[in-house]
Amino acid sequence: MVNIIAIANQKGGVGKTTTAVNLAACLAAMKRRVLLVDLDPQGNATMGCGVDKHALEHSSCDLLLSDIPIADCLQRITEPSPGFDLLPANADLTAAEVGLIDSPDREHRLARVLERAAQAYELVVVDCPPSLNMLTVNALVAARGVLIPIQCEYYALEGLSALLDTIEQIRANRNETLRVEGILRTMHDPRNNLANQVSTQLIAHFKDKVYRTIIPRNVRLAEAPSHGMPAQLYDPSSKGAIAYMALASEVLRRQQKGRNAA
Repeated sequence: MVNIIAIANQKGGVGKTTTAVNLAACLAAMKRRVLLVDLDPQGNATMGCGVDKHALEHSSCDLLLSDIPIADCLQRITEPSPGFDLLPANADLTAAEVGLIDSPDREHRLARVLERAAQAYELVVVDCPPSLNMLTVNALVAARGVLIPIQCEYYALEGLSALLDTIEQIRANRNETLRVEGILRTMHDPRNNLANQVSTQLIAHFKDKVYRTIIPRNVRLAEAPSHGMPAQLYDPSSKGAIAYMALASEVLRRQQKGRNAA
């Protein structure tokens, strides 16, 4: 069964899109068949892959509101080799969110789209918008796991609590297989005492749900999107690129461990 991972946190600026793009690229570099779904109307994941969001003929909006073939909407990202597929997004997704409100199956539209493409991929990574809206709910209903990027700062744990409550509600009412895939510490500066304290609190409370991999605050990670490429292509020797390769390995190990346990 394809593993669908939603990258979610209603708090903005925690590295969701950076994580989605770089995780997809690193998994593809490890010879996995990967689909990256941009579900954010800002279209940052789309631009971060080098695709012009303003020149799209079809996008994730079309798939959520109509029954056109998913193949008509996909963009092939060929680097880093062997590459991955992208379901791009732009501001049209705002209209999709409004249109879904009156749809009888509004929470399941993305799940049904991905069911049609499931056999083509081993992993699907979904970049969610920075809010708990209908688009995020669609991602959580479709997903098997939620990867939560979190910046180790004062308000981090408060925002995390609200997201965990939403995940529990989705699991109870819409998707009983949904689980927290892991909590990822991002933009981490080990010289910051508060960051270290929050990191310690996360491990004490969530234990092995916290990834061992820590994404450092890294200039190359910040620069890569402006060049339309993941860090693994922009500067594979950078600390950020190396950290995301480590994360991809950890994601695959956890996936394999889950299969063995089943």
